[in-house]
Amino acid sequence: MVVSVKVFKKATPNGKVTFYLGRRDFIDHLDFCDPVDGVIVVEPDYLKNRKVFGQLATTYRYGREEDEVMGVKFSKELILSREQIVPMTNPNMEMTPMQEKLVRKLGSNAHPFTFHFPPNSPSSVTLQQEGDDMGKPLGVEYTIRAYVADSEDDRQHKRSMVSLVIKKLQYAPLNRGQRLPSSLVSKGFTFSNGKISLEVTLDREIYYHGEKVAATVQVSNNSKKSVKSIKCFIVQHTEITMVNAQFSKHVAQLETKEGCPITPGANLTKTFYLIPLAANNKDRHGIALDGHLKDEDVNLASSTMVQEGKSTGDACGIVISYSVRIKLNCGTLGGEMQTDVPFKLLQPAPGTIEKKRSNAMKKMKSIEQHRNVKGYYQDDDDNIVFEDFAKMRMNNVNMAD
Repeated sequence: MVVSVKVFKKATPNGKVTFYLGRRDFIDHLDFCDPVDGVIVVEPDYLKNRKVFGQLATTYRYGREEDEVMGVKFSKELILSREQIVPMTNPNMEMTPMQEKLVRKLGSNAHPFTFHFPPNSPSSVTLQQEGDDMGKPLGVEYTIRAYVADSEDDRQHKRSMVSLVIKKLQYAPLNRGQRLPSSLVSKGFTFSNGKISLEVTLDREIYYHGEKVAATVQVSNNSKKSVKSIKCFIVQHTEITMVNAQFSKHVAQLETKEGCPITPGANLTKTFYLIPLAANNKDRHGIALDGHLKDEDVNLASSTMVQEGKSTGDACGIVISYSVRIKLNCGTLGGEMQTDVPFKLLQPAPGTIEKKRSNAMKKMKSIEQHRNVKGYYQDDDDNIVFEDFAKMRMNNVNMAD
């Protein structure tokens, strides 16, 4: 069986400069981050003693585009890294295996480049828009771009500039640990003796996207009230650090009266299963996603991870966390009691069985979807599959300078 490697390709509108990237997902391992490595191909006759510059930029959008009036902007763009790609300033640059393969395949007009994410840079997160909102989504987005100019600060022309959106993600640690998160609360009632105790325990601390979250609920009713029903939620907590805003969304929920009413003196122990999925929250405004690149492979935003010894309060960008919330309905006069148990929702680390299973499922879907799409073509010699992004060609060839 021949294993093919997919390479992402995108060209400028005039077709003179082309990006090649071996991947669009780059992993933050907390102590270091994968470099953005790729190759750019330039037609030599096109440069005319000019140069090709590259940039790694991030855009932090914290307000709706349609609300930008009177010159007020609700987004910030930061250039994280920049360098001159052609001619190369560092001819002794160490290339990755993918870059070496692409340079051999594409010839002498191919030039490798590498960008590095700065420490503590935020992960890619997109806040889902409402169905009829066509503006740019809120969130943190990374872009690499290349442009032709005489100097780095020259004005960038759209016809000779190419940009490609990438994602910066975090994976779960290889060891998910043995800790079982739990919470214990009790509630007393005015003019009534006794309390209701609620204990919630999860079967693990770290879950992978698509896994069932098992919450074991133990209720001890030592009061004179009755528990009428039980509600279970998985809550996504989002903090937008730029404007110091916080909000929460339910991404999975259920309500049951099984085992209810829990009468005075009675106990109940039951395990509830919930699966938080992006597919079940489509078109829900404000749901955070793992960088919205493709509809078919998008996940809910992963929990924000920080280095040991630091807290999520030190993180920037959009900070994501999750919790299981259990509510007991104690009747009209008794009101509700609730507790939250935090957990982490992450992507499986490379090399684990769960990651291989996830990749296999995505690959099957991708093969079925793109089997007859002309944007893909395969080079049998080097086993490279190029995904060519749609681009706007200039109708007037003479506009190419």
